[in-house]
Amino acid sequence: MKLLTQSFYLQEDVVGLARQLLGKVIETHLPEGITRARIIETEAYRAPEDRASHAWNNRRTARTETMFQEGGRAYVYLCYGIHHLFNVVTGPEDLPHAILVRGALPLSGFEHISARWKSPMKKGQVMPLSGPGVFSKAMGIHTGFDGENLIQGRIRIGSDGVEVAESEVRALPRVGIDYAGEDAKLLWRFVWEGDWG
Repeated sequence: MKLLTQSFYLQEDVVGLARQLLGKVIETHLPEGITRARIIETEAYRAPEDRASHAWNNRRTARTETMFQEGGRAYVYLCYGIHHLFNVVTGPEDLPHAILVRGALPLSGFEHISARWKSPMKKGQVMPLSGPGVFSKAMGIHTGFDGENLIQGRIRIGSDGVEVAESEVRALPRVGIDYAGEDAKLLWRFVWEGDWG
């Protein structure tokens, strides 16, 4: 796998990057072993103008401070006090863009995924990790990873040569952001609906 470079994460087009992350491989390097999965669903959040973003109107809090760091960091926050949600911070410092990873297909480390998710996994099964909470849990990601360097840290993202055809990508409204008004209608959620392979 060829890791994504810092220049990839520093791009300012967070919506375009959310599309480009489809098909990429995410790895978690934890004491019990390495787990890999292929990203199949993402959502873009483009602050400061995006009302759905935690950093809308450049709102800086203890939770959102990671979003204002230079791209190439993990932004992990707790949702409803239960779910640990993993985001990729993009763009230059002080431009708080982030991409939520909503779904992935396990590639390796099935025994670790099964133990964390409490769901049986066997090599060769295509059982998507659907939903950002399930994804993070199965990959062993939690708020302790907030701010993690995505090039040198315990979470890494790269390409293994798989290409995602434009015809296989569906752009949809984001989920659970009715409070965002007109921004809730933006087609900034991307789902790979093709032959995952």
